[in-house]
Amino acid sequence: MLGANDGIVSTASLIIGVASANASQEVILLTGVAGLVAGAMSMAAGEYVSVSSQADTESADLEREAEELMTEPEHELQELQGIYIGRGLNKDLAHQVALALTAHDALGAHARDELGISTIISANPTQAALTSAATFSIGAALPLLVAIVTDKGNIIAAVAVLSLLFLVLLGGIAAKAGGAPLWKGALRVGFWGVLAMAATALVGHYFGVAA
Repeated sequence: MLGANDGIVSTASLIIGVASANASQEVILLTGVAGLVAGAMSMAAGEYVSVSSQADTESADLEREAEELMTEPEHELQELQGIYIGRGLNKDLAHQVALALTAHDALGAHARDELGISTIISANPTQAALTSAATFSIGAALPLLVAIVTDKGNIIAAVAVLSLLFLVLLGGIAAKAGGAPLWKGALRVGFWGVLAMAATALVGHYFGVAA
């Protein structure tokens, strides 16, 4: 949802800003396409770097934990026991659970319960980058398609209205998925979308040069 929202807002804002500068339809569409490609690549690169750093941190934490399990097994057992006591188990039961999980998979138990790392949520840079680029592209394609099928004289109004509609719908869906009120998510996303499009429209109007 976040990637799609970014795609809609940034591409719609670019199109509206350039259209407000009285650019030709070809320039407007080229700007939209360039914004889609550049935005998708930027999102992918940023997500890849961010998640790669997270993966490096997880790897270093696991290596350190594996070494501690070899050199200080009793301390690590007590540490795991303390975690389970903190979660509500009594001392004896916590000790039994710690012993059982250590015997089964000591590193896995510490990775999950001490470090918060699991195979399900473990950082995957390539997957994150591709997902981010794809969701951004899908969102960016919406205002771009509107610009393609709309004549130049109506591009600003059509892109602004329909992009705002897309944003409100996505905001409502995201809010519903998160258990929040629909109107709150819709209004929040809609407000920032209107602000971004208005800002670029003003920039295009006052600083643009007619094509």
